[in-house]
Amino acid sequence: MYEESVREEFTHQTETFARAGALKAAATLGALVSLVPADPAARWLEVACGPSMVGRVLAPRVGSLQGIDLTPAMIEKAREEAGREGLANVEFGVGDATALELEDGSFDGAITRFSLHHIPAPQRVVEEMARVVRPGGWVVVSDHARDADPSVAAWVEEIERLRDPSHWACLTPDRLRAIGVAAGLELDREELVSFELDFDDWRDRSSGGKEAAPLIDRLLAEAPPGAEAFRVVGEGDERRLLLQNMLFRWRRA
Repeated sequence: MYEESVREEFTHQTETFARAGALKAAATLGALVSLVPADPAARWLEVACGPSMVGRVLAPRVGSLQGIDLTPAMIEKAREEAGREGLANVEFGVGDATALELEDGSFDGAITRFSLHHIPAPQRVVEEMARVVRPGGWVVVSDHARDADPSVAAWVEEIERLRDPSHWACLTPDRLRAIGVAAGLELDREELVSFELDFDDWRDRSSGGKEAAPLIDRLLAEAPPGAEAFRVVGEGDERRLLLQNMLFRWRRA
């Protein structure tokens, strides 16, 4: 079951993921939070929140923030960090992003970041986010983009799954846009933002990265032409991973 793989992987990553500097950068965090309208009365949900890097930055902009995640260790980390930061308007609990145990229309907005590529049915996550948001409310999603070329996509997914056994598949912007339409959402804003990570930190943070490093390097040397959404540049300890971050903001009709 994919749930077991996700729990195992992100229990392993609890501390390293929470410390990852690139996940706090303007291109990955600031750009996303800027899509959330400041409203001291608004109630927001963070889906697949992990240590709630997004929610903890979002909390001062809104009335309240509820975070859910499949991995209990991540929920404990979110509570720990929120307590350390003195955030009084947040709460966290274990939950399944594909089947939220929450009432219809009970939030003013829902947000998720870097979660859909771990879930076999990403459309179900967006549908659930749309369901629990009131009419006129917001659904905000951010995730890694995938190149449309199938050969490039297959090459990337091989590397991603060697590094992180919980990885499922990245989406193209076209596919994510279509998922929003199917969920009955009206596109309000869309962006594609480039960002970069330290390659060794990215590879080694996950459970499979170090062991699979020789095979990953071999695959990188066989990069197909046309790869734009996933590229490694530099040499040795100076290697950087260049990714593209999709940012979508929809309104619920």
